[in-house]
Amino acid sequence: MEIHPTAIVSPKAQLAEDVTIQAFSVIGPNVTIGSGTVVGPHAVIDGWTTIGERNQVYPFVSIGCAPQDISYKGEETQVIIGDGNIFRENVTVHRGTCNGRSCTRIGNQSYFMAYSHVAHDCIIGDNVVMANAATLGGHVQVDDHATLGGLVAIHQFVRIGTHAFIGGKSGLRMDMPPYMLAFGAPAKLYGPNLVGLRRNHFSKDAIHALKKSYKILFRSGLSLKDAVEKVREEVDFLPEVETLVRFMEEHSKRGVTKFTV
Repeated sequence: MEIHPTAIVSPKAQLAEDVTIQAFSVIGPNVTIGSGTVVGPHAVIDGWTTIGERNQVYPFVSIGCAPQDISYKGEETQVIIGDGNIFRENVTVHRGTCNGRSCTRIGNQSYFMAYSHVAHDCIIGDNVVMANAATLGGHVQVDDHATLGGLVAIHQFVRIGTHAFIGGKSGLRMDMPPYMLAFGAPAKLYGPNLVGLRRNHFSKDAIHALKKSYKILFRSGLSLKDAVEKVREEVDFLPEVETLVRFMEEHSKRGVTKFTV
């Protein structure tokens, strides 16, 4: 274990043998950090926080501090982080609230660029990218492989579907369907995330089916019930189409982002 002499590490913290804590960082008493994780200088990891293996925490990151919620009264709520994530300079991750899930949870292999913010009670999947200063309100869910551009702001309780892409400087106030591209403030859909789908080696059949599904679900003028029925009748019901349809059918607190003229 490599701990710089200027770091302040609680003797109650649980650190794997090969964890690195660099200069002037602070590790609280209820923190657990897994094998191979490196905590850079001037970082703060506090609260009831569990961090997995091989994470990289850059300077001035803050993980596990109290949520920005006026109802929070110091309860024992958590941050749980998986493996292989990168937290660049000045990223903030706040723990959950008793009025929410009591836990903020981050999966594996995600990339949080400088100044991005994960608020209380958020759930982040695997391989998510949050670009510089992207900001999540409380209770947001971001599914696997989603990408948020720089300066994106996400409203509380919004869900972002898998492989979705939200362009920079957008404001998202409604749920974001999987595999789709959105931009604007407020954000609107611009079709499937074709560049992302191709980069992730989706088949031509899947991309074609998602294009056709997009036109029916968002451009046909049909009700959701009728549009879903038409997709089931006219589109090859590949796993990607099933994921999109299921997302549209599930109950949403915020409604779903759509195409608007």
